[in-house]
Amino acid sequence: MMRISRMMAALLMATALPMTALAQSDDSLAKMREFRTTGTSLDIPQIDQKGETADRLRGILEDIEMPEGFEIDLFAVVPDARHMALGNSVPVVFVGTRKDKFWAVTDRDGDRVADEVKEFAPALDLAVPNGPCMTPDGFLVLAEHNRVLMFPAAEFFYESPDVAVAEVVPQGELIPVEEESFNHGARVCDIGPDGMLYISMGQPHNVPPAEKMDLYNEVGMGGIIRLNTDGSGREVYARGIRNSVGMDFNPANDELWFTDNQVDGMGDDIPPGEMNRITASGQNFGFPWYGGGTTRTNEYMDAEIPADVVNPEAEYTAHAADLGMAFYGADAFPAKYHGGIFSAQHGSWNRTTPVGARVMFTPVGEDGSAGEPEVFAEGWLTENGEYLGRPVDVAIMKDGSLLVSDDFAGAIYRISYSGSEGGQPEDSGMEPEEAGMENMDMETMEENMEDMGMEGSPDEMGMEHMETESEETETSN
Repeated sequence: MMRISRMMAALLMATALPMTALAQSDDSLAKMREFRTTGTSLDIPQIDQKGETADRLRGILEDIEMPEGFEIDLFAVVPDARHMALGNSVPVVFVGTRKDKFWAVTDRDGDRVADEVKEFAPALDLAVPNGPCMTPDGFLVLAEHNRVLMFPAAEFFYESPDVAVAEVVPQGELIPVEEESFNHGARVCDIGPDGMLYISMGQPHNVPPAEKMDLYNEVGMGGIIRLNTDGSGREVYARGIRNSVGMDFNPANDELWFTDNQVDGMGDDIPPGEMNRITASGQNFGFPWYGGGTTRTNEYMDAEIPADVVNPEAEYTAHAADLGMAFYGADAFPAKYHGGIFSAQHGSWNRTTPVGARVMFTPVGEDGSAGEPEVFAEGWLTENGEYLGRPVDVAIMKDGSLLVSDDFAGAIYRISYSGSEGGQPEDSGMEPEEAGMENMDMETMEENMEDMGMEGSPDEMGMEHMETESEETETSN
């Protein structure tokens, strides 16, 4: 059963009251913070999942190469699909974009193929809603270009265009407004074992001028910040990062790992892409003195390198654009993948011979260090150098299968294992207790809503079908 924090509910109500704080917010946000309807149509358009686009994508997947025993299928057609956050108790995947749409992708019948893809909170005006993440108690966080929003009980309320929302970081306060840029503005977030919110913030330059460094170090641009989920206690957690668009905590020891994209324009084969490991707060990972790995940048060639620079844990092919990553904590895949990292390479744009557009696997040893990266899934880059897809992010489903998003093709794929070498047999569904939905009925939802100070019943918010489905099927994952 999803439990909603009373402390966070009190915070939400407190932030909903002072209208003077909404000066930079649109009218829809103001209304939704006060739990008032925006008047947006309840009929939210859906993305077709059975048309020509779906057929074309399935045709592309026929040529994807993976280790023996693995299969790849189309999970959903999702325009501009970027980073993903999986629901805790409802089979929904929240999917960001680098544009102005934020998607809710639902598999209602539990067959591991999405039945419904529609816009989440269409009443809101969003700007680069790239990075969603989910708290353990069911609060959805969305990191935009220069704002951070939180949606309490998103899995309950996403059926409606109006959802409960709070601003963790108001518009214009994540980075200085004068530093907003079309370049490196896609944020990602994660919830740490300490309960704090971690956000990576790329800086807008290929290599920043020296006069910008003090400001960037102060606010955390070109780094990772962390803060409490109520917006308080902000601090810079790591520096010396060019543009990280992927991070995850190692469940074995709670260390935060992240990918980083290297400096452009230095040649085809340098500098390497990075996978980094944070072992203590305040570490410096070498940018802009290093452009990737230990390759010095031309702009800072004569500058003294800080003594505390931490080198990458693993290096990847130059300019392959390493983005989303996730530790594999499930057991459905063979044992060699357990505890390792799956990551997405988006593909190069400035290389004579294109590379990337694939899913990588990096083993992690018992001592917490990375082994040699290897290609896990490839085939989206044709022999003549054309991209048929560009992977962005990876996410582990409850059944242990792997989701891969693709913003070029506009899709999410699902990789499963059906071989005999280790792993567990794939299940077509989950029991209610496994999905955390055994008590998801109208009475429970009404109690949760009352705890948050919300008036009205779930059916008034467009959720009446959830009880029917629960009664008919117990649950479908």
